[in-house]
Amino acid sequence: MRKLFFTIILATLYVTAGFSQQPITVDSSQMICHAEAVPSRATAIKNANIAQQGKDTVKMVYIKGGTFQMGSSNFTDAKPIHEVTLSPFYMDEHEVTNNQYAAFVEATGYITVAERPLDPKDFPNVDPKVLVPGSAVFKAPNQVQGMQNHLQWWDYIPGANWRHPEGPESSIEGKGDHPVTQLAYEDAEAYAKWAGKRLPTEAEWEFAAKEGKHSDETYYWGSEKTPHGEWMANIFQGTFPTHNSKEDGYESTAPVKSFPPNLYGLYDMEGNVWEWCSDFYRPDYYANSPKENPKGPAESYDPQEPGAVKRVQRGGSFLCNDQYCERYKAGSRGKGEVNSPTNNVGFRCVKVLDIRH
Repeated sequence: MRKLFFTIILATLYVTAGFSQQPITVDSSQMICHAEAVPSRATAIKNANIAQQGKDTVKMVYIKGGTFQMGSSNFTDAKPIHEVTLSPFYMDEHEVTNNQYAAFVEATGYITVAERPLDPKDFPNVDPKVLVPGSAVFKAPNQVQGMQNHLQWWDYIPGANWRHPEGPESSIEGKGDHPVTQLAYEDAEAYAKWAGKRLPTEAEWEFAAKEGKHSDETYYWGSEKTPHGEWMANIFQGTFPTHNSKEDGYESTAPVKSFPPNLYGLYDMEGNVWEWCSDFYRPDYYANSPKENPKGPAESYDPQEPGAVKRVQRGGSFLCNDQYCERYKAGSRGKGEVNSPTNNVGFRCVKVLDIRH
């Protein structure tokens, strides 16, 4: 779990602190745009105890449930396509916004992972002066030397957190309706519990995105990327990672509900920000997934980082593109180390149907 943290935080902070930089080894065996490109906090932080329960006012969409074909033939860890049956549930119509998360923090005093101090005991042989709270931020470089080294476009920025998603000089002022980012898994889970909800399972998320009926189309809305010349999601256009042509109108996050909803009335099920799901990540899980209401494997395992604890992320982000990261496409799976917030990961919530009413 600590390997990526040392790779990135030392590569960034040693330079700014005047230390000599050590050679960096990068595993490029599976290039995707988020999970291998962010620093692990590498700290065993206990879940916050949110005593009071609050309430958000976002509209929730009723998903009737049913049987669908889960997975994709285009991605190794999304095979095999298999039949899954789900019970009814409600889902937030859009990703949780900065305004929503601010209300939660104001009500509870919650402090996110990116804002918490780092314990020097977790980082032996590292100068405590460089162990400062922060998080990973995408920075478009002027040029790149190949696509193998993600440190060319990801930086660990001290002071980056949900209030300052791109660093201490940035702000969410005027962006209350943008999806909240820079949240570790437990930060998203804490909000969901406070709101009387939970994070969706991977199966629930995909069922909702596929509208309960699609099987193996390229995109959740069909086979064409821009039907009738219209952009359907906030993704990266241009030449990744150096130039975003912003053909969809946005360089980073877009306000929620900026793009057309699916037939269920759900927004941004593709692009904008990755969304945390409750399932642990395993690339081989689909081969043995239960048919009814699967909740993911009992533990996490990623052969690229066997010691890291990862949860599933779904939907892709504003950084996804056909040159480097295609995992915004239908049925594909993302993954994230649980203590690794970034400025392109957020979440939405679900709630099970209360059969008593």
